[in-house]
Amino acid sequence: MDDNSYIRFDWFMKHMLRDKSNFEILEGLITVLLGEEVKIVEILESEGNQESDDDKFNRVDIKAKNSKGHIIIVEVQLTRQLYYLQRILYGTCKAITEHINIGDKYDQVKKVYSISLLYCEYGQGDDYVYHGETRFKGIHTGTDLLVNTKEEGVIVPHLPKEVFPEYYLVRVNSYDKIPDSPLDEWMTYLKTGKVKENTRVPGLRQVKEKLRLMSMSVEERRAYDRHMDNIMVQNDVLDTAREEGREEGREEGLAEGLAQGTLNVAKNMISMNLPDEIIAQATGLSVEEIQEIRKN
Repeated sequence: MDDNSYIRFDWFMKHMLRDKSNFEILEGLITVLLGEEVKIVEILESEGNQESDDDKFNRVDIKAKNSKGHIIIVEVQLTRQLYYLQRILYGTCKAITEHINIGDKYDQVKKVYSISLLYCEYGQGDDYVYHGETRFKGIHTGTDLLVNTKEEGVIVPHLPKEVFPEYYLVRVNSYDKIPDSPLDEWMTYLKTGKVKENTRVPGLRQVKEKLRLMSMSVEERRAYDRHMDNIMVQNDVLDTAREEGREEGREEGLAEGLAQGTLNVAKNMISMNLPDEIIAQATGLSVEEIQEIRKN
């Protein structure tokens, strides 16, 4: 055998990566791909990294955690799979949910990197490495990767962005324009509760018919007024607590002052008989922490 021949990477991942002394091999690959030094601190269990010799076509996957706490999934795919994009989407979502406990704050959600080493024909493109979030572009050519899926017995080409989630962050309080588009009209309604008299914007005509304030029953109106009062009080309490936190931070140290400010907010909202879930959203505390404050 040629002295320059070495164990193939898929076999290494399945059989040799449980030894920490071998972590540096995988670290090297990830470092080169991500463009930053990566140190693996542990290998996390997953269904694919169990010791197994089922057949030569089985897939291999490793979940690792780096020094920043990020989760890195490395998969070796040996055979072509039509729904591979959906599978890696599921894998990243599962990794996030597996490693956050019920009651944890959302800042415990970890960033996930998914790396697929495809020893099979997959997708159509003119590059050999593709990277992206919802759009996979060749890192050398900048072109999109096109993949195939099967729909109703027909093979249909798709772009990754047609599979992966997209996020819209609508910053209502930042809107300050005069409405001149359908989106502007919606923003005006979201911020002020007002709708143009002659609007033709989808949904807003229904708002005018079904959500008119004066058409509420007396009981619904009282409940709505209480809701608006609670929002105003909550915002006022939060603003006050922030100011108190800044002041206390100057005297006691910033971290302690802000923590006390958060505690004050929670106590004030508890005294208003607001639900624990609402208090948690407003303060960033967990429901368990809020319940503990209630006891004291």
